[in-house]
Amino acid sequence: MKTAMITGITGQDGAYLAKFLLNKGYNIIGLIRDNLGVNIKNLKYLYIDDKINFIKIDLLSLSNIVKIIEKNKIDEIYNLAAQSSVGLSFNQPIETLEFNIVSTAKLLEAIRITNPKIKFYQASSSEMFGNVKKENLPINENFLLHPISPYGVSKAASHWITVNYREAHNLFAVCGISFNHESVLRNKNFVTKKIINTAVKISLGLADELRLGNIKVYRDWGYAPKYVKAMWLMLQQDNPDDYIISSGEVHSLEEFVVKVFEKLNLNVDKFVKIDESLYRPNDLEINYGDNAKARNNLKWNYNISFEQLIGKLVKDEIEFIKREFKNKKSEKY
Repeated sequence: MKTAMITGITGQDGAYLAKFLLNKGYNIIGLIRDNLGVNIKNLKYLYIDDKINFIKIDLLSLSNIVKIIEKNKIDEIYNLAAQSSVGLSFNQPIETLEFNIVSTAKLLEAIRITNPKIKFYQASSSEMFGNVKKENLPINENFLLHPISPYGVSKAASHWITVNYREAHNLFAVCGISFNHESVLRNKNFVTKKIINTAVKISLGLADELRLGNIKVYRDWGYAPKYVKAMWLMLQQDNPDDYIISSGEVHSLEEFVVKVFEKLNLNVDKFVKIDESLYRPNDLEINYGDNAKARNNLKWNYNISFEQLIGKLVKDEIEFIKREFKNKKSEKY
């Protein structure tokens, strides 16, 4: 039985990855910041919260990371922990840079010190590329990094730290460069979750409007449960390398909103309001990825269309809200 250590296990990707690896027969260690205050609702939603060995840790402490690795005989480490909100990174740049960069460096250093045979996955991001000219799209693994947000800067630095440890110390360290990927477990500070959650609540009579910022941006959206398989596949290869994980399609946020409201038979013009106070200081106009390398080398088959994605997200959100309401009702009595 292999043992995998997952940072950020309580987030969307961490929860789906844990479920995927459990089905593969892995022993899972989930690193958390606080035993008492940890929010494991995503793991509970997937019915795997009792199958994880949780360990409290400060990821900025090298000695603590070393102790956990030595004690638990780790085979694979998936580093998914990060301050991952682009918008929040403008308000908290120092915290974003410090945690995202230093935690990655200390995980890699811990591997170098304890056991260089441990395989390491770094969650890189499409935000690292910044504004790429339309004529140069789609983005592939060889593009120049030019981030335009503190979050993007932190991810670019973490990406190159991972590459450096691979080349300088011969570690099996890889970067999965993920484009936007969604699910019912998305955190509420992401605009896609806000859109779907609010739209469903409007359809149920639980909300009366949706306020959004700039919807004239174009993104590459995929389905998160499919993306975690690509993460695992990267660590099963003979040689470490970096890969774009994307759907390969591009759509506007406006189209995303319209499709969601259409699925719920709601009038967009009646319920959606544009609020300029929600605009970011700097925003990507358009980006989408070329997933050919992952499809060819990893044999990763992503086959969900944009229309199918919206359908899945809306259906799952309806079930999620009903389940939340049912749980709150049972707790009340």
